[in-house]
Amino acid sequence: MDYRDRITIEPGKRGGKPCIRGLRITVQDVLEYLASGMTVEEILGDFPDLTREDIQACLAFAADRERKLTSIPSG
Repeated sequence: MDYRDRITIEPGKRGGKPCIRGLRITVQDVLEYLASGMTVEEILGDFPDLTREDIQACLAFAADRERKLTSIPSG
């Protein structure tokens, strides 16, 4: 999934953290909800402005960021 049309970064919004479609809901918020055990359905119920595609975009964004991390050589 190409997350770039859904994940936005605006310096004056939520401290410049990546947000979903200009909303005040951050990628970090969604990832933390998922990590805490919330289901996609529960998140969508709590945040009616979000879509399944938004949640998929958060996961794709996190995966892309992880891929770009530099490996630390073992020593």
